[in-house]
Amino acid sequence: MSGETDLEALFRTLKISVADGIYVFTTLEHRKIPEGLEPKMVFQETEGTTLILLREEAEEHHFTYEFPSKMITLNVHSSLEAVGFMARISTALSVEGMGVNPVAGFFHDHLFVPLGRETDALRVLEELKETALNHPGAS
Repeated sequence: MSGETDLEALFRTLKISVADGIYVFTTLEHRKIPEGLEPKMVFQETEGTTLILLREEAEEHHFTYEFPSKMITLNVHSSLEAVGFMARISTALSVEGMGVNPVAGFFHDHLFVPLGRETDALRVLEELKETALNHPGAS
């Protein structure tokens, strides 16, 4: 289950989906996640525990949060060792003046893009896919 490493194959077979809801980033000073909370991602850092979760969950728990965003899932099983996949995507989004917070899961990569810019991000991703389909090696 190592996933795809060929960059052109990743872009040619890319399927994209946008998750419902608005996601935000928050941090907890302690490592204990409140009961009933269902974060999309948890990452332990020295300074605290980073959570990506739905904005409504953050507000329910009175968390301060940043970066309201939409989660775009790249539905292609990319290898954790694939070289250049996320770099090409983040470069293309930066040309559009868009920051992105990528998260690599075991099976898929996920992009958290600024709320209101998801349509722009989808267009850029589709353009990368079309380039790979129509001009292999030129993405």
